[in-house]
Amino acid sequence: MSTDFGGMEDLLQDFLTEASELLSEVDNKLVELEKRPNDKNLLNDIFRGFHTIKGGAGFLNVDAMVRLCHRTENLFDKLRTLELVLTPEIMDTIMAATGIVRDMFGALAKGALPANAPEELIAALDAVLEGRPLETAVAHVATAAPSPVPVAPVAPPAHGPDWDALYNALLGSTPSPAIAAVVAPIDNETQHGSAAMEQIVTDPMNSLKPAPIKAAAPAPQQQQQQQQVAAAPQEATIRIDTVRLDQVLNLSGEIGLTKNRLTTLRTDIMAGKMDSNTLKAMDEAISQLDLLVGDLQNAVMKTRMQPIGRLFQKYPRLARDLARQLGKDVELVISGEETELDKTMLEDLNDPLVHLVRNAVDHGIETMEDRKTSGKSAKAIVQLSATQVGDHILIAISDDGRGMRPDVIRKKAVEKGLIDVETANSLDDKQSLQLIFMPGFSTKDQVSSVSGRGVGMDVVKTNIQRLNGRIDIQSVVGEGSRFTISLPLTLAILPVLVVRVCDQPFAVPLAMVREIIPIRHEQIQEVSGRATIVVRDEILSVRSLASLLGWEDVQLPQFGVLMQSAEHSFILAVDSFIGRDDVVIKPLQNIRPKGVAGATLSGDGSVVLVLDMEDLLGAADADNSAIRTSRFLEKTE
Repeated sequence: MSTDFGGMEDLLQDFLTEASELLSEVDNKLVELEKRPNDKNLLNDIFRGFHTIKGGAGFLNVDAMVRLCHRTENLFDKLRTLELVLTPEIMDTIMAATGIVRDMFGALAKGALPANAPEELIAALDAVLEGRPLETAVAHVATAAPSPVPVAPVAPPAHGPDWDALYNALLGSTPSPAIAAVVAPIDNETQHGSAAMEQIVTDPMNSLKPAPIKAAAPAPQQQQQQQQVAAAPQEATIRIDTVRLDQVLNLSGEIGLTKNRLTTLRTDIMAGKMDSNTLKAMDEAISQLDLLVGDLQNAVMKTRMQPIGRLFQKYPRLARDLARQLGKDVELVISGEETELDKTMLEDLNDPLVHLVRNAVDHGIETMEDRKTSGKSAKAIVQLSATQVGDHILIAISDDGRGMRPDVIRKKAVEKGLIDVETANSLDDKQSLQLIFMPGFSTKDQVSSVSGRGVGMDVVKTNIQRLNGRIDIQSVVGEGSRFTISLPLTLAILPVLVVRVCDQPFAVPLAMVREIIPIRHEQIQEVSGRATIVVRDEILSVRSLASLLGWEDVQLPQFGVLMQSAEHSFILAVDSFIGRDDVVIKPLQNIRPKGVAGATLSGDGSVVLVLDMEDLLGAADADNSAIRTSRFLEKTE
């Protein structure tokens, strides 16, 4: 049976947007309900959420979703009237139902009418409603889920991919025997890693453009639906508070009035009226325009800002389901949901945060037996928080688990051939922790559906760097670990430090700049063929920007910029400084030189290249940068 949504595409888009958010709220409340099974208000909220989804599905004639929601509603009703007592197995069945509903959203987004829910799930729900053991109800039922029924092509919803469906795919298999056959195990590390790499923003300005929307062909199997969702285009719509739009409109009106004033003054000046009053009025009008443009820029940026809680709300269920699968008792505590971040950055943060939350539960948290042996509470706590500090957002994921041992990490890196023994012996504990971000690194000897392939943390680092951010690690053996992500508020405007080398200006991201120091050449020492300077008892290598660019040092650099990258600190030697600026990066058309993120225009109209320092350092090291550095050393002797 097929259904034509002709003339109802807008309603379908609205339904998918609102119902997906509503289902995420239901998932979070289900996690809370497991802690407070007798909370009737919570049960009523969950019941109303499912009822709203069922009503929208009924209006769109999505019968499969209506039937599944109706059965789940009946289960909630029995819990409300105390005819049933909530157990972990019943909760697993409910969670499986919400997962299938989410998959149905994905089918609708692709223009396919969802197939009926798997018979195993229907049997499990019926068994719960009738008070029968779950295992008996599903023991002899086939595991294959029916294919979705293709329908007339429908334009995908304006909000782009169904991230909830992607999140559901990341959960892998469910732990309960009653529903183990409902959701097939998914190779989480491989699937998620490849999806993450496809979603990486290759240029900050490109991320500001709405991604092209293409109609996806319906997948023949439900698992294929989940895999295709990961490669769907990013969301192209955004919800904006009308108060913020009113502010933009008001500022636009003020700018229009100022423009009229400037036009009048220009006419007077062109007519020869150059008295002091006219020039003073011109100066005041320009100053007023400067203030208004600044206010308008800030107001427009605020329209792009969204509460990070919309992203965080996906993770309580992820942590709960993974903990159940691993036999652990873990509570995810979230704070700072009201902190706002650029909408485009929220989408690209999903992959890193999924990996970090999963790693905290899988790697960080010990088994309940080990926790009791070490004197800890059987229930582990994973904290996810967000705060704004200046013009940056700090996102922290911490756990009270076993912590990380730098010596073990170094040993594993050597065993896997990622570094040699000499390099491992030269690393301190902080640098050793950074080894977990190397491609292929994993402390697991056995590959499972949860971890072991060495893909996840590499994806985390790559995505964070693409967002002009950095990630730091703190860990205490026996007490736990803390990952801190620092991100700029927005990708639309990048704070930079403009420097000059060989009479050419270049911009470096201000997020990497710690301080500016003078370079006294008598302080430069040679260590392993590299120029170094001791700054507050820290030995830092000196990297000449001219050498990194492949140029000869015309003169000895006079200043150094103490830079902090993800792996190490170093001093970037430059000739002089122009100053700090906030720039909009423009991509270079049909060309992407190594170490260049894009270009911008300075105040005098000249072109300034914006450097990608991580890329530039990597290219220079691969191109025997030590030789150029030694030449710089020769000049200091």
